[in-house]
Amino acid sequence: MNRPLLIGPFTQLLPMRNLPLKGALKDEQLTIIQNGGILVSEGKILKIGVFNELKSDDVDIHHIEGNHVCLPGFVDSHTHICFGGTRARDYAYRNAGKTYLEIAKAGGGIWDTVTQTRKASQQELVEGIISRSQKHLKNGITTIEVKSGYGLSMDEELKMLRAIQQANETTNATLVPTCLAAHMKPKDWNQNEDYLDVIINELFPIIKAENLANRVDAFVEESAFSPEEIKPYFQKAKEMGFDITVHADQFTTGGSQVAVDFDAVSADHLEASTEKEIQLLAKSNTIATALPGASIGLGCAYTPARKILDAGGSLSIASDHNPGSAPMGDLLTQASILGTFEKLSNTEILSGITFRAAAALRLADRGKLEAGSQADFMVFPTENYQEITYHQGQLKPSQVWKKGTPIH
Repeated sequence: MNRPLLIGPFTQLLPMRNLPLKGALKDEQLTIIQNGGILVSEGKILKIGVFNELKSDDVDIHHIEGNHVCLPGFVDSHTHICFGGTRARDYAYRNAGKTYLEIAKAGGGIWDTVTQTRKASQQELVEGIISRSQKHLKNGITTIEVKSGYGLSMDEELKMLRAIQQANETTNATLVPTCLAAHMKPKDWNQNEDYLDVIINELFPIIKAENLANRVDAFVEESAFSPEEIKPYFQKAKEMGFDITVHADQFTTGGSQVAVDFDAVSADHLEASTEKEIQLLAKSNTIATALPGASIGLGCAYTPARKILDAGGSLSIASDHNPGSAPMGDLLTQASILGTFEKLSNTEILSGITFRAAAALRLADRGKLEAGSQADFMVFPTENYQEITYHQGQLKPSQVWKKGTPIH
């Protein structure tokens, strides 16, 4: 057995521990260990504390020179980084004032990405996922949720999920797959109910048999699936043991209620949520996930993050990285901008992309630096953690570690 490795010293070590999962957070609640160190063995954290107090003759040491701040690896709990093609034309159309309907009639929208994803081979999708995952890793994001949903047929959804599984075997990031077969009503199906029945009866059993995903998502929206249409779908998914997550309240309300009714692990988007939905989520165990990248990409309102936190809800912040509405894919930049508009404390921002985001994926072993957690962390070249959000994503990690091994 290899000797434990002591990494440090860090000018500031932010373990993100001993913070509540729900509710508002003040920066005074943040634990900051000065001249901290992390003791790791076999990919797990054995102990954190003051570097000099962790030193002994029984450990190897990896010295960190100069001023640095250490944080847990970021968790991006909502992405669509498995896709083919581009939607640069859509972006130009939107900025020129065209509506969603006008763009769709011109051949754009989600169906454009469906068409391009169907044309792509599984290997091409794998390469795209790995490339985007590597960019995430360089930005300190060590765990990435990845959805299907641009296949919208039995075979094409399987192709996407298998591509995610294959990419997960290659990239250093941890990829968490989600089946989003109910992303929109496929244009090549006459009856929406028939499509959902095929997904339930034919796709779900294969997903279980091949262990392709443990999570099922659906877009509950006037342009996609109504609450009434999606309830039998989610009911069957729950019966089969899938975790539920929901694209909710992006343009109209209704999705939050579905999420709470099915005890969904998260309700994502929420830009249209009113006080009713905010209170509903705050009283539930469902984590509210803000997607500021979509607000920036579409030029629409942000998720009411401040109100959700003040009501006692739990807030995750994710990139929604996708080729249409959120092409930037820079989680820290988006979270920092959301913090400015919604008046979030640094602790609320950082919690939303670490342990609260991990909870939105039901992962208890990351997002915090504490004994027993995965040794996923990053190092920023600064002496003051406040510089990280202050630079709005432009201060990049100088080192990224995954399971106790430096990968960047």
